[in-house]
Amino acid sequence: MIVAKAYGKPPYQTFLIHGGPGAAGEMAGVAAFLSEKVGVIESFQTGLTIDELLLELKKDIEHYVNGPVCLVGYSWGAWLSFIFAASFPDLVRKLILVGSAPFEQQYTKDLQATRLARLNEQDKRRVRELEAGLEKNESDKNEILRQYGKIMEKTDLFDPIPSDDDMVEFDLNAYHHIWKEADALRSSGELLKLGYHVVCPVVAIHGIHDPHPYSGVIRPLSAVLQDFRYHLLEHCGHTPWKERMAKDHFYHLLHAELPENNL
Repeated sequence: MIVAKAYGKPPYQTFLIHGGPGAAGEMAGVAAFLSEKVGVIESFQTGLTIDELLLELKKDIEHYVNGPVCLVGYSWGAWLSFIFAASFPDLVRKLILVGSAPFEQQYTKDLQATRLARLNEQDKRRVRELEAGLEKNESDKNEILRQYGKIMEKTDLFDPIPSDDDMVEFDLNAYHHIWKEADALRSSGELLKLGYHVVCPVVAIHGIHDPHPYSGVIRPLSAVLQDFRYHLLEHCGHTPWKERMAKDHFYHLLHAELPENNL
């Protein structure tokens, strides 16, 4: 089964990998924008293990393209793209990591404190209520997760452009299954070690205001990758295309980093 959506005209050599885990559809705006110049595939994630997600993405790529592609992974999707590039190096010509989570556990210790420090007291209370709701056996946990994500956007973005994310499908079940496995992979050090098997060029694009510290991406990856570069965006948080002052710069960088014969 192909779990993807095509934008623009072939050849489809750019694949967008969403975050979450379990936030299918959150890169639709990026796909639509890029498709004005390139053929884009927005790949969705339905598996409940990392291996299942890797095989889904492999099937998507082989369905649309005869050859390697450029993967643009956002947040958790940056990790999934990184793991995929290490697992199937012949299928990836370039890897672009946008707003990636840190690749080593030591860089996460201040993440939640940074987020909470950016909220007012009312929002902090609401965060505690939603976190309690996620722990309880409440019926609509996906809606609770959606509301939680909206509050976290206040901490994760610098100067956000008003947007409507109703098209994003939040899947708490997928989040719990995948993130537990992914976090263990990072904690053990195995996630970073996969970098020794990544042979394509890798580019990180990261907002300076992102509570996920850019040092947790740049320093670890610089030590293990053969070909690694990065761009830091001023006035930008976790989601560059939602930033009033960084969106245009982000898209300019993204277009510049896509392989030449994909333009």
